[in-house]
Amino acid sequence: MFTNHHCGFEAIRSHSTVDHDYMLNGFYAQTYADELPNENMFVSFMVEQKDVTDLVVTDEFRLMGRYEQAMYLDSLENMLSMQVKQQDPTLRLELKAFYEGNRYYATTYRDFRDLRLVFAIPKSMGKFGGETDNWMWPRQTCDFSVFRIYCDPETGGPADYSERNVPYHPQHWARISMDGYQEGSFSMTMGYPGSTSRYLSSFGIRERYAENAVRAQVRGVKQQVMKRHMDASEAVRIKYDSKYAQSSNYWKNSIGMNKCIDSIGLIRQKELFEQQLVQWQHETGFLLPPDTALGGFAAETAAEASREWLDMERLGQLYERSIALSETYMLFIETFYNTNELCRRALLTFNGAEPVGSGKRQHINFKNNRDTWDQATDCEILGTLLQNYREQLKDSQWLPAFYTEEIDTRFHGDCMAYAEYLFRKSALIKKNRVYPNKKSFMKDPGVQFGFQLMELLQQFHIEFAAFMGEIEQQERLLCQAKLRMEQDMPHYSDANFTMRLSYGQVRQYTLGGRPSGYFTASPSLVRKMQQGLDGVEDYRVEPEMLTLLSGPEFAPYADSRTGQLQLCFLTTNDITGGNSGSPMFDGQNRLIGLAFDGNWDSLSSDIFFDTQLARCIGVDIRYVLFMMDRWGHADRLLRELGVR
Repeated sequence: MFTNHHCGFEAIRSHSTVDHDYMLNGFYAQTYADELPNENMFVSFMVEQKDVTDLVVTDEFRLMGRYEQAMYLDSLENMLSMQVKQQDPTLRLELKAFYEGNRYYATTYRDFRDLRLVFAIPKSMGKFGGETDNWMWPRQTCDFSVFRIYCDPETGGPADYSERNVPYHPQHWARISMDGYQEGSFSMTMGYPGSTSRYLSSFGIRERYAENAVRAQVRGVKQQVMKRHMDASEAVRIKYDSKYAQSSNYWKNSIGMNKCIDSIGLIRQKELFEQQLVQWQHETGFLLPPDTALGGFAAETAAEASREWLDMERLGQLYERSIALSETYMLFIETFYNTNELCRRALLTFNGAEPVGSGKRQHINFKNNRDTWDQATDCEILGTLLQNYREQLKDSQWLPAFYTEEIDTRFHGDCMAYAEYLFRKSALIKKNRVYPNKKSFMKDPGVQFGFQLMELLQQFHIEFAAFMGEIEQQERLLCQAKLRMEQDMPHYSDANFTMRLSYGQVRQYTLGGRPSGYFTASPSLVRKMQQGLDGVEDYRVEPEMLTLLSGPEFAPYADSRTGQLQLCFLTTNDITGGNSGSPMFDGQNRLIGLAFDGNWDSLSSDIFFDTQLARCIGVDIRYVLFMMDRWGHADRLLRELGVR
């Protein structure tokens, strides 16, 4: 099973040590026995998908509040899942909303839970270009890793990890193309895009813009601390490689999305469309409120009471309340949620992680994850973010109590001193984590810290609950009105982690009168590698890589038309976060590459897909095979793939 290197990043990191650094040096399993199992990793095959809108959207459902609807959907999903599992216990079912909640689909999956690492290229190539090239074109990143699915030896179906499991043999698999592509060639991707919001109102885009700015600011501060500690210690680098990559990916995405929103005037485009829609609404009467001059709408039945109408003016008023709160909420989440180990454990104490045992043996059970974090690094991250939170906060209502009760009184405003105190004194972070009794647990400074954060988080949820249900309802009706007004045009639902197919062409784009080119080749990579020798960190590679890619012999992986080893290429396929690792097929259903990124000028595509500029970046499968062959000498895998 092929996926991107950055998708396999955490699995590769988890097997790495200072002595055996697979992240830095790469990995190849010479035999089946050498293939490495991965905890909590699985692969899903979609089995079936059904439209269940009529089962979900009843008159009673429309009358429910936001919370009641969520509970009903959860119960319905559980019921449908039980029905599926009665037929086949290896199946699971997900119930998801489409078209902003105007349609609902139930999707059945079969999950294989024994997934093993087979091949990983060194990080210098798998993440070549780093943050310098992330979301950019041209690209030369060899972004791939290889895993194998294992199954029950008797049934051939899913099974938990066991040494007796055997490699899975699917009914169908992708053939590999060595023929390549040219501009205009057909290209198709198939994957699980995470989330788009292309029906979102202009007000919602303003909110997203504000949230992006906050996310980028906080992550930028956090990443500076992480990077300094990673540069100082190989052990710390191994622990934080994956965390840093995950954080920086959407740090840069947030910056780029806001830049694109500004450059194409997206908010103004949406406002003009909404003006047209309101005009159409008044001409057709679709989703208009009742005529108040006639005494309003008298509900005589449940069906009548569930009647809804779209009010754009009301939607704007609701977002005025939401935007300021969302900015603060994003600041809170980016500061305290999963940013360091103490925060993570402190928040867990509020969710049932109380001491177990009796007497002096009372303790809190946290999984031993010392191989994933470093105390000095996490402590400085916490202290730095505490200071940044206070500086960026606009409304003192959302200042946690420990700022005035602890930081200002005991530590004279020194946030770093308070962070060091928490890491030094809290039993949450200690190996033994023993509490003599429940009282001592409640007095633990880390527990108090977590409780105060959770109290504030609950208050955020209360504030949002006052208007989010109505915002979601109005956004759903806005989508419904758009679909009706443009009913003669094709429309597809926003991404929601369900399987989507996208077809397009291999094609360059033009920006500022300059054509981008539709592929990169090895000479461009060598030029960047030379910059790595001159000190550009993101372009540094092992000397053997420079020798290998300098050529001149690339047969049989060189393109027959250009004579070059082609590395990455552009298509007009529609992708977003979650699509990483999606196969890219040609018109003969053959694999030509793996999707791994989008270009900088398409970063607003989650809310607006610009057909002129938006491009999918894929790594050429021939580049992948070349590295497996010439660097990895993975002969047994190449034979298995049928590559000569």
